[in-house]
Parts: sequence; structure tokens; C-alpha cells
Amino acid sequence: MSERNACLVVADESKEFPAALTYAGQLAKVNGWRLIMLRVIEPSDPAPWASITEEMRRQAHDAAESLTQRFAAEVWAECGITAEPVLRDGSTKQELKKLVDEDASIKLVVLAAAHGTASGPGPLVQSLAKSAGLSTRHIAVMVIPGTLSREEIRALAVPIPVAPPESDAASAASPPA
Repeated sequence: MSERNACLVVADESKEFPAALTYAGQLAKVNGWRLIMLRVIEPSDPAPWASITEEMRRQAHDAAESLTQRFAAEVWAECGITAEPVLRDGSTKQELKKLVDEDASIKLVVLAAAHGTASGPGPLVQSLAKSAGLSTRHIAVMVIPGTLSREEIRALAVPIPVAPPESDAASAASPPA
């Protein structure tokens, strides 16, 4: 995998996802990081005939590719960076863990949290909050509230410039105020 740091966002069709995508895209842009967009295709119940099951799987893959292309175009328009789509089959949590373990350049995972729902912030956020961690290595997880505006999200992603501390010699040479 690439040696350049990466930010990973989990792509889904929730109404909160655009908030996570905006944050991840802005953060990747200001830090010069790669943006990886993971889309996991959950297994469906097997159909009575293998040909139907295979057709359902093909349609799910086509839909996932179309979705990630649409999201990649959105992040390009918003941030001017190219998202790297990764499609996986399986459980979202398990595939997320596998990808983080496989790619050491991933330094941050960005998720969006639902707001005002009876089921809580979302199944993936809840699952990660209850588990022992995301990976066998330490990695930060940022949960972006889905209710934030694009302007609020951009403000979170832009680093605040910090002035270097004055040296003791410079402060001793200047007269007291």
C-alpha cells in the first residue's frame, strides 16, 4: 500500500454519510492525505437457484460501484481530491477491521452518526463503541454528527495555525510592556 497517510470513510446510503464524506475529504485535502472510501456489500439471503443468487450479487456490486463513483464525484467537486474506492463483500465491521489491518497508511477512520433516531447513532458506531477496538493496531476514529452543516464540517477539518513559541532569548531581549 502507499506510504502516504490515508483517511478512511465508510460509504453507505444513510442520510448522515455526506457529513462524514465532507469531513474526510476536507481533512485529506488540508493534510495531503489519500482518501479511501470503503463500500461493503452485505451478503444477501441465498435464492433457491444459484443463477438468481449470482445475479443478485452482480446487481449489488453494480449498485455499489455506481454509488462509490457518485460519492467520488461529489468529493472531487467539493474538495478537489480523488477518492480511492474499495469494494468488499461481507460484514461491514469485519471488512473495516480487515482493511485497517491490511493498510498501515490508514491513520483515521471517519464515520457519521445519526441524530434523533430511536436506534441510536447507527449500527456501526454503536458496534465500535461496545467492542474492544477497530483493529489490532491503534487507530483514531472520528464520529461526525450527521446534523452539522457543510460549513461547520469544513471548519472542523481545517487546521488552526499555531504560532511557534517565542524563545527565551527573544523574550529576554524585548523590554517589558
